[in-house]
Amino acid sequence: MRIPTIRGIIDRRILVNYHIDADTMRRALPAPFRPKLVKGFAIGGICLIRLKGIRPAFLPLPIGVGSENGAHRIAVEWDDAGTTREGVYIPRRDTDSRLNHLAGGRLFPGIHHHARFTTRETDDHYFIEFVSDDDATRVRVEGRLTRDWPANSVFGSVREASDFFETGSLGYSATRSPNVYEGLELACDDWHCDTLEVKDVFSSYFGEEDRFPAGSVHFDCALLMRGIRHQWQSRKGLCCTSGIDAND
Repeated sequence: MRIPTIRGIIDRRILVNYHIDADTMRRALPAPFRPKLVKGFAIGGICLIRLKGIRPAFLPLPIGVGSENGAHRIAVEWDDAGTTREGVYIPRRDTDSRLNHLAGGRLFPGIHHHARFTTRETDDHYFIEFVSDDDATRVRVEGRLTRDWPANSVFGSVREASDFFETGSLGYSATRSPNVYEGLELACDDWHCDTLEVKDVFSSYFGEEDRFPAGSVHFDCALLMRGIRHQWQSRKGLCCTSGIDAND
């Protein structure tokens, strides 16, 4: 699938991150992906992103649509023609936009499940919760801006974490076809992250003990981005004949 380059503004993006037992994460990933490790741990998380002014880049007028979106993502590596590539695997996307839901997997890469979002935000406090219409995904995050970096993070600083996620801008999403993954790359005009101190966090995906046994997943850190001009660029898909169904 090739879509035109899409431009817009990231009004708010929260990256909630976990460090995860590497062997557990390997078993949960479909081929050709393997976890990208930091200090022996896999890194997974949730991207909670509010987009504004989304439009094809060839439209010169400052018009476009907005939406609240949530994506579960895992930092991964894979081999491509003898070269190791890196990015993120996205097993699940959720959105409050009916347009994104209908166009996902058709006009936009990846399946977009419709969900109901609740947000309460000030300049330094954030609460985001969503429940998908099919009740398969539930996410809740509450936090506040801080200058303090969590002591139990596998990253040494907000800069180190920010650099890690900036290099993982290429995402591959599960599709309706087993072992077929659609690519989309995020390019930001500016990249800046602040630290979010998380008071409460829940993800039904990372809380599923059949996939992630008790003790295998630990909250690591959370980053906040605001007011970032960006564009989404379609990338060639991946197809693997030996992996499990990406929607399992």
